[in-house]
Amino acid sequence: MDELPNMYTEFGAVIAELGRQTAMALCFFEKYQDRILFGEDSWVPSEYNTYFRVLETNEEYFPYHKRYHAHWNMYAMGLSDQILKKVYYKNALTLLPGLNRSLFPD
Repeated sequence: MDELPNMYTEFGAVIAELGRQTAMALCFFEKYQDRILFGEDSWVPSEYNTYFRVLETNEEYFPYHKRYHAHWNMYAMGLSDQILKKVYYKNALTLLPGLNRSLFPD
């Protein structure tokens, strides 16, 4: 991403890997916090809890929500509120300036 300053990313398919290597994942999120978007490649609402757990808490050693996918337990990153807001919606507002910003908390 250093060589492509206008590139954004999302992590919909790799939450299990992020929860497996949280030290590196945390460094990545801190460094590129202005260019990461929240994304999920599933429509199943119950899967979002795993994403929120990895991003928002400091929990350790919990199972992935799909038994057939990640065969390891995960750790959380405990991202700051500042980074979480950017990942969840502020970065998207930057990319989509026509969105009504009053719908999102500051």
